[in-house]
Parts: sequence; structure tokens; C-alpha cells
Amino acid sequence: MRIIVALLVTAAVADIGLAAPPFYSQWQTFGKADGLPSDKVMCVRATADAVWAGTDKGLARYRDGRWKSFGREDGLVHSAVMCVAEDVDTGDVWIATLGGLSRYSAGRFDSFKQLDSGLVNDVVYGVTVHRGVVWAVTAAGTSRYDIATNRWTIYDQTNTPMHETWCYSVAGAGDKVYLGVWGGGLLEYDIPRNRWRDYRDPDGEMEIDLFRNDGLVHDIIASVTYDDVGRVWAGTYFGLSSYDGRKWRNFMDHDTPLQSNFINYVQAKGAYCWIATDDGLNATDRENWWTYRRDVTTGETVVTWTPTGGAAEQFRTKTSFPHNYILGADFQGDSIWLATEKGVAVGRR
Repeated sequence: MRIIVALLVTAAVADIGLAAPPFYSQWQTFGKADGLPSDKVMCVRATADAVWAGTDKGLARYRDGRWKSFGREDGLVHSAVMCVAEDVDTGDVWIATLGGLSRYSAGRFDSFKQLDSGLVNDVVYGVTVHRGVVWAVTAAGTSRYDIATNRWTIYDQTNTPMHETWCYSVAGAGDKVYLGVWGGGLLEYDIPRNRWRDYRDPDGEMEIDLFRNDGLVHDIIASVTYDDVGRVWAGTYFGLSSYDGRKWRNFMDHDTPLQSNFINYVQAKGAYCWIATDDGLNATDRENWWTYRRDVTTGETVVTWTPTGGAAEQFRTKTSFPHNYILGADFQGDSIWLATEKGVAVGRR
């Protein structure tokens, strides 16, 4: 049955000539009983040979079919892990926590805190490594750490158009770095020009979007990502925005297949943005949509494919992720990994 459903979806997508993402028809879940330090998983990051899950009670690594947990007793700076990033050049793993920044390298942890480094604040919500530089977004601004020179730079309201210092998300792409600021919109840093630019919600309304596609849908940004065709995506608690360098597109749950306006995380893969919400998972290239939602009664996944200009088609898979409150997503090959309120899940074709 699983193969038949997958073939039906593949055929439906092929009819419109779209290079769609894989259809995830088989799900496996992991929780505390499987070796995670907690079922509340805040983030997930997949590398070539491992998967890292950050929880409210420590960090875990999945390798060779087994989970291994790490806590403060192992050198992790704090047990509440908000984000994990990999330095693809060195294989080092950087961990953002609510009590500082950690680096896992060669089997040991090194920690960075406000009082012993250039980290601007110990409450670190996000981290990424881009072109040999570590970017850490915190509750009081953003810190940039140049690994080669061991030099820190702090960005806040004094040297950027940062209307709020509560920085929540960061993504690097080419010559640009993007910061998602909680209540302060989207900041773009042009690396060669050493220049900042800000994008704000033009209407300034907190509860509604007065004019569709006039700019960023909302200033409260929870997550930011960048896709392979040159578009930045911003997930907010009031909808989704996408910017291609010329025009904005905004998406909300009352007039698009977006499952919920309350977006926890966005992750690009290819031309698609995957959207982790408080009520399920979406994927879109701005025209076509996938929706994945757990049926809490049957434990199945209800999958909806909505092509542009066409009728929605619905499918069911026997397995599902453990909860519809999804906090993170990442990819390892054709598999998708999800961080949820009740554990980790991996979706396979």
C-alpha cells in the first residue's frame, strides 16, 4: 500500500512537470526510552554521518543506529539546547544553549560565555557557521566569531539597524547573512561591503496584514532560511514570507494551504521551504504545497498535495511523527528529521 501511495503522488506531481521533494511515506520515532535525554526536542541537525537533537535536558547524537546523550557533566555549557550547527570544513559541531555557546570537537566540549569571550549574551537562540565564521544570535544582539583569527565582533543597536536586540535566528547564504529579530524584522548583512540592511513589516500592525505582499508579513521572526534558487524565507508567528530580491510573497493559513500561521522553524531544501508549525508540517515552492499532519485518533499521517491551479489530493500513511507541534527540521539525503514536542522522527520514502 505504501508503494502504491508513493507512486500515485509521484505521478500527480509529474503531471505538472514539477521537481517536487520526496513523498515521505514511512516514519520512525525516537524518544526518551530510545536514549534521548528528554522527549521535548527543541532542534535537530543532520550531518553526513550523524543526527544531533537538542532537548530541554541535554544534547543527543544518533549514529550507527544508537543515541548517545551529552549533558553538563560531559562539558556541555547548559542543558537547554536551542540550535545545533556544523562546521562542514572541520566537522566541529556548535551548540546554542540558554547558558552559552559550546563547540564539540574531537570528542570534547569547549564553552564560550559572556564573561570569557566575545559572546554578547549567554542566552543563545541560534548559531550557524558560514565561510569559516560562527554567528551566534542572542537575547542581547549577535556575535560573530572568526575562527581563523580568533576575533569576535558584536552587533547590536549601536552599529546596525537592529530595532530590537532579541535576535532569534541566523542563516548564511553566499555573500549574505540573515538575522531574524524578535520584533525587529529581518536583517541582511552584505559580507563584502560590510553593510547592513533591514526589512520590516510596512504596515506595522501586530495582529493583521493590511496589504498582502507589500513586504515582510510581520516583525516577530522565529526562523529564517535561504533556498537554492536565491530566495530568503522568514517564518513568523503570524505567517510566512519569502523574498526573491525583488518582490515579497506572503502566505497565511486562511487563504493558502499553510497549516498554521504560528511558525516555529523554516528549512530550505532545493527550491522548497519546509515549514514547522504548531499544528503540522508544510512544504512549498511558493506555488505548490505539501501538508503533513498527524491524525491523533488513528496515529496515521494525513498528507495533502495541493498543486498550483489544481485540486488538492489527500493520502494517508500508516506511520507518523509523534506530535503536530514541530520545532525543527533537517535533511540527511532524501530523509527528513523532525524535532517535536514528543520526540524525534525521521521520514523516509
